[in-house]
Amino acid sequence: MHIKSPSPNGSLLKIAVEELTKQGCSVTVSDLYAMQFEPRATRNDIVGHLHNSEAFNYGVETWEAYKRGCLSKDLVEEQKKVREADLLIFQFPLFWFNMPAILKGWMDRVLVQGFAYDFSKIYDGGLLQDKLSLFSFTTGVSQEIYSKEGIGGDIRYVLWPMQHGIMHFCGVKVLEPHICYAPENVSEEKRKEMLAAWTQRLKTLWKEEPINCSPEWYFK
Repeated sequence: MHIKSPSPNGSLLKIAVEELTKQGCSVTVSDLYAMQFEPRATRNDIVGHLHNSEAFNYGVETWEAYKRGCLSKDLVEEQKKVREADLLIFQFPLFWFNMPAILKGWMDRVLVQGFAYDFSKIYDGGLLQDKLSLFSFTTGVSQEIYSKEGIGGDIRYVLWPMQHGIMHFCGVKVLEPHICYAPENVSEEKRKEMLAAWTQRLKTLWKEEPINCSPEWYFK
């Protein structure tokens, strides 16, 4: 019998669920692939009539639908999870200097105006300012490549649109990211060390202070 071991991201997710549950936290997982989550932002996200059927504007239509309680069921369910959460952990493999398309689609569709922000309520004034977030991800290449001297540049440059442009924009406080560099290319022993480091960090996660969400953190 051949039992396939979980992927690095699957292992990191499993550890987070187990460790946080052990601490007494109520943990809810949205496995976007298993859910077959729709990443495309379309007319289907609005139930019933449009605010302006002559010229479809997704941002305006979802804002109006949110106020009317007319967003699609999948969005309402995900927004409920966000509303009830104290901490949002995003676990993913880095694809092309970015989160996978399905996760970006979650951001695009779930964090709509009226729910996550208003144009008079952004960044420190965003509507989700009672929440913490943490980006935990794996890379395909080594830490040396994602350094200021490396060809990929500092990994913090990659985090700017995700942490600052999405989370901080919506008022969410951001914890230091957790990065596992090239887990597929290291020894089994090194992979175990990576998982142990994540377990250890989770034990004291609630004592951590958020990063200083300013351009300096990313580009200094």
